[in-house]
Amino acid sequence: MCVFCSRSLLNIVFAENKIEFLSKKTMKKIPTDIWVDIELFQNNFNKINGQFIRNIVSIFKISHRYGQISFLFMKNDATYAYGKGICNLLSFQHYPKYPIRIDILNKKKIIQVESGEGFVVVLTDDGLVYLASDDSRWKTNYTLRLISTGNDRFEMIACGHYHLLLLRQDGTVFAFGYNKYGQLTNSLSSYDTVVNTGLKNVKIIACGANHSLALTNTNQIYSWGWNDNGQLGLGDTNYRRTPSLLSFPGGSIQSPIKNVAAGARHSLFLLEDGQIFGCGYGQYSINDNNDQNAMVPTKISIENVQSVACMNYTMKNNLDFSLALDQSSHYYAWGIVKNEKLLSPKTLGGRPKSFAAASALIMGSPITFGLTPTIHAFESNDTISFIGLLNNPDNYDIEFVIDDKRILASKCHLKMSSKYYSRMFSGEWQENNNRVVIDAYSYEVYYSYLRKLHTGHIRINQSNIVELIDLANCYGDDQLFKHCRTFIRSNLNEHTLSTYLPLIVKYELNDMHGKLVELTIENILPKITNDLCENKENIIKFLLWFFEQ
Repeated sequence: MCVFCSRSLLNIVFAENKIEFLSKKTMKKIPTDIWVDIELFQNNFNKINGQFIRNIVSIFKISHRYGQISFLFMKNDATYAYGKGICNLLSFQHYPKYPIRIDILNKKKIIQVESGEGFVVVLTDDGLVYLASDDSRWKTNYTLRLISTGNDRFEMIACGHYHLLLLRQDGTVFAFGYNKYGQLTNSLSSYDTVVNTGLKNVKIIACGANHSLALTNTNQIYSWGWNDNGQLGLGDTNYRRTPSLLSFPGGSIQSPIKNVAAGARHSLFLLEDGQIFGCGYGQYSINDNNDQNAMVPTKISIENVQSVACMNYTMKNNLDFSLALDQSSHYYAWGIVKNEKLLSPKTLGGRPKSFAAASALIMGSPITFGLTPTIHAFESNDTISFIGLLNNPDNYDIEFVIDDKRILASKCHLKMSSKYYSRMFSGEWQENNNRVVIDAYSYEVYYSYLRKLHTGHIRINQSNIVELIDLANCYGDDQLFKHCRTFIRSNLNEHTLSTYLPLIVKYELNDMHGKLVELTIENILPKITNDLCENKENIIKFLLWFFEQ
């Protein structure tokens, strides 16, 4: 068949299916890791087919009782289970070389995954929540159980050891599971139906081992559940069976609260101005090296913090630690790691590039903090890194503002690194302007681009390729454009075609035409033939179109 006919057939296929560039569901809660290098997990994946690994777009690592490790892998069109633990929860046979596809999640976009002791919870972009467990109380029957409350749709989940919080799209919080310490509120344990906590107007939820946290749109924090170590931040160690309003010492704080996080026996509160407060086990000690609990939110001596993460395991793994990332890209760790205490925040060396990489430095193997995007890395031959000039509050003369976030940088370095910035910061800009508002690109993509100009490295995946190739084209960055073209060529297949075809046309990526012909002949035409056989009335339309050509 000629190339012309192949292209025309593609036009028919995609005329019936409208293509959307950016249709992914976004959550209120900012992901802990924007990306990680999948090579971090190479010891876990060394038996899996390399082609499968290259098509993974996100992963979630599951720590089971008895020290078992499992994974959920997300590809563009399906979700896969890998490891004896998760396969056991789903009645699968584990094969070291072959992850098993979870059929019930086919064609579903996964936006969040969390786990507790003996159970895993998945949230899809259509607001549905699925749960798998080997605990008979959850009544999953060793498959994925849909946690349904009629027409309710959810936008966030959080897991404790034995309980689960769900945030409905209207801001109402529900709880599910075990309730010995009041973590579900006044109700008894509930494994049949979710319990309405009575909280409304909530935007972020978090779970410790047996306590719960909620942040409202009005900057208020509610806590309830287990409180032996003061993790509820209410000034005592009494359990709470109803959500209780938490207060900061000295009155109200001046900055909005950006995020809340929970370890097994402590809680963290990150403010928009970069301050971080903690309460519960060991949080008083981090400032004076005395092993004491903090009964109320106590300021932690790390400044300019932009993101935090906690682990909340207290069983065999005994992981109850915290990580923080500051605006200068330094990572800090404190808490309990394998029965060893870090009484004060320790700066991690080695310049980790993600929370997963930071956890590997103190654990020996990486941990995922929620659903973790994985990406391909493109690197330059330049080994010099100027990352210290990015987001450095002590040395900057330009800030890029994206929504309500900002990125700090040095004009001098940007002008040397990019012709686009050299033109931008010439003339009047050089002296009279120190603020640029970016509205064409997301924070994550723009930060990744600026990081590339400082380190020579860029991470590309299907979620950011549309923005990155547009940025490369607009900014005249030939090297980035080449990386994007290489990524598209290596990831072009029948499942990604609807995403990449508009980019191939728009940016005239003519070197892709040969692969498009191959895909058309091997994948598209057989499907068209099957459709015609199943619906013979379409044969007339097809023949009329064919002779018109």
